[in-house]
Amino acid sequence: MTILSAAADVLRCFSSTRHDVTVTDLVALLGMPKSNASRLLRSMRDEGFLETIGDSKRYRPSLLLNQVGQLYRFAASLIDRADAVVGSISDRIGHTGYISVRRGEEIIGVTAHPGRHALRVVTAIGDRIPAFASSTGRALLARLTDDEVRALYPAGFTAPSETAPRDMDELLARLARVRGAGFAESHDEAVRGVRAISIAVGDPATGDEVALCISFPAATVEPAERLAIIRSLGEGAAEIAALTQDKRFFPLNPSIPETAP
Repeated sequence: MTILSAAADVLRCFSSTRHDVTVTDLVALLGMPKSNASRLLRSMRDEGFLETIGDSKRYRPSLLLNQVGQLYRFAASLIDRADAVVGSISDRIGHTGYISVRRGEEIIGVTAHPGRHALRVVTAIGDRIPAFASSTGRALLARLTDDEVRALYPAGFTAPSETAPRDMDELLARLARVRGAGFAESHDEAVRGVRAISIAVGDPATGDEVALCISFPAATVEPAERLAIIRSLGEGAAEIAALTQDKRFFPLNPSIPETAP
């Protein structure tokens, strides 16, 4: 057993009914020799994972773990808020909605709301797609500086479709349009015959960022419905940005073109 796995076992001993532990508790709960339990608890205290309660020999989670827990809740709440917005829009208009996050050069879907129309969920949750070649990815990449985007692709990239950016100059030009318009749009990139509209929002307190996306059949959505999708996503994302005080949020440009580029 490694020291990390042993420490994890100790942390799993805490619960809503067990707020602190002793050496004797670890012996009983984990079958751990008394000397090992004592040494492990002292080490976790010295490294800031646990703290003793007064002068007693009882140990409880430290302030550090509480801070980590708060960060996790903040991160989860960003996804929850974004998912609630996308879910409401998806229910109202009948098209598929996603929440995605960026991990390096790739985008990963973390929640999905299947639409009622012919288009269903076309990207499985957990699947990875290129960030530069998707509306969700470009919405999130636009939050980076151009230098940061260049550093992300030191060897360049290969476009997976005819409508995806062909090189770095084209990608940076599209990201500039995202920043100016307040949303990203794709057509025939991740999936043939599908358009997608995405808007990104973040939480400065945690550094987490998500993209809200609605996807729909390119041939069936009229300009008025496209504008309604953009504005619904923009309004919902703007409310989240106000709550998280996201200074990197790009509000919608009032002069949204009637038709997609």
